[in-house]
Amino acid sequence: MPAPASPPNAPDAAGAVPGETPLALTRRARKIDRELTMLYPDAHCELDFTNALELSVATILSAQCTDKRVNEVTPALFRRYRTAADYAGADRDQLEALIRPTGFFRNKTTSLIKLGQALVERFDGEVPPRLADLVTLPGFGRKTANVVLGNAFGIPGITVDTHFGRLSRRFGWTSEEDPVKVEHAIGQLIPRKDWTMLSHRVIFHGRRVCHSRTPACGACALAPLCPSYGIGTIEPIAAAKLVKTGADVAVSA
Repeated sequence: MPAPASPPNAPDAAGAVPGETPLALTRRARKIDRELTMLYPDAHCELDFTNALELSVATILSAQCTDKRVNEVTPALFRRYRTAADYAGADRDQLEALIRPTGFFRNKTTSLIKLGQALVERFDGEVPPRLADLVTLPGFGRKTANVVLGNAFGIPGITVDTHFGRLSRRFGWTSEEDPVKVEHAIGQLIPRKDWTMLSHRVIFHGRRVCHSRTPACGACALAPLCPSYGIGTIEPIAAAKLVKTGADVAVSA
């Protein structure tokens, strides 16, 4: 049976679920988060790293590239470049050759060299654990800063990538398109202590079930809580075939 073009309880043009009060929205958002916690107990950052500098570099490389490809490139990269000073003094041709598979390698090389220089000149070669400082660094925006804060420093942050933004709107949590506005809107619904793990869980769900083009609605455990149920495949067997697991997951940033 084909999915309805627009579910009867879909978010309206303002991003609200018809008849849902702010309190009800908060309760539903937190219930979705609890369900995601049970669905993805092992949710985590899918970039490989051992310290804040490595995570910063890996996150910059992940732009327009899959995490899987980045993880294939970074072992050799991290062996050669261990400190901010190493990136600051890097030979451009050698660095470009190492990160070429991640795409946009010339721009990324520039960002990594300038990142190293900025860390050496302004922060004694260390990645600073403050959002206000991180967003001033080359290659950084709020998304990258929140990834580093949450996963390298344990400081809660909401990472609004394409998956997180898409699901936030489908869940009826917000209608905002701007990542910063999405971040602030969701921050009002979910306790601060849960922000980092919420980001991982939502991204996991977006990569595995709630796909951009054809969501697996009929195989989604969140269906009873989702006002956008029906925008994708609702027939259970067909939907189950859309669910991605393990190596099938497209881990794009």
